[in-house]
Amino acid sequence: MNTNRSLPRRAALAATAATAGLVLAACGSSDSTSTPGTTAATTTAPASTEADRHNQADVAFAQGMIPHHRQAIVMSDMVESHGASDEVKELAEKIKKAQKPEIDTMTRWLEAWGEKVPTGTGMGHGDDDSGMPGMMGDQDINRLGNAKGNAFDTMFLTMMIEHHEGAIDMAKTEKEQGAYGPAKALADSIITSQTAEIALMRTMLAG
Repeated sequence: MNTNRSLPRRAALAATAATAGLVLAACGSSDSTSTPGTTAATTTAPASTEADRHNQADVAFAQGMIPHHRQAIVMSDMVESHGASDEVKELAEKIKKAQKPEIDTMTRWLEAWGEKVPTGTGMGHGDDDSGMPGMMGDQDINRLGNAKGNAFDTMFLTMMIEHHEGAIDMAKTEKEQGAYGPAKALADSIITSQTAEIALMRTMLAG
């Protein structure tokens, strides 16, 4: 009789033990999954992307476009003291506002790549030795510096159209040959913005 009464009690104890085992197993499972996940998140490096890579075309683009932009800014700085029209002054400010940050961006790229950052203001080139399309020679800049009023406006717009066309050619080369995503995106932006400015300047010249 005692043995029979003990059977339900033994079954209850067994069930309790099994339940406790399941709880412990669940806790252990939770800890084991969280720890590897945390480790993976802190030790696994992000995969390399296309934008992380650059090639010599990207370097050439940045090293060429920096002095090219600097010359455009030097030309735009002349506007205030040469009796330019309000329209030309507004355009010059727009050019400087766009191109100064682009110079800073390309400078950071070259520094990160361990490449030489061009120095100087984009001036001091001969007429044919700069190697960059659209760059003005010393004689061109001197002629612009000696012009005033309407003559300055006409010369500035004519030169800046040629200058922009050169920048667009450089940007197209970057899009075709470059590998660095942000540089190709900047090239695309230069093509879009400076094409629009060329159209504006041609309209100003016609008017």
